[in-house]
Amino acid sequence: MSLRPALGTVLGSGSARAGVEHWWSQRVSAVASALLGLWFIYTLLTLPSLDRVALIAWLADPVSATLMLLFLLATFWHSALGVQVVIEDYVHHKALRVLGLLAARYLHLLAGGAAAVSVLKLSFGEPA
Repeated sequence: MSLRPALGTVLGSGSARAGVEHWWSQRVSAVASALLGLWFIYTLLTLPSLDRVALIAWLADPVSATLMLLFLLATFWHSALGVQVVIEDYVHHKALRVLGLLAARYLHLLAGGAAAVSVLKLSFGEPA
């Protein structure tokens, strides 16, 4: 069974872009975000309290910090893919589309990086 569209198989060229890879990346990141999101909600509900000390103690555990970083990575990656699709589909002026794609990618990198640094600072015990 092939994932290539019928016309692409007939013509032998398939898609001109990486549409199938992008589609799969969105699905994989959605599943990862959903599973890690459920873990995150469950963990927060089972904590004794939601004060700063309890949250820092929770993130001091290497497993919790690693899963939190994976949750952030999957969520920001999924968001970046979704915003890319919206910009590509609805921004028709080429220069604005390129500018929008660059801005969206860098803003996602900036926000994701800031979130990751925050988790790492809290997990290593440095006061925020």
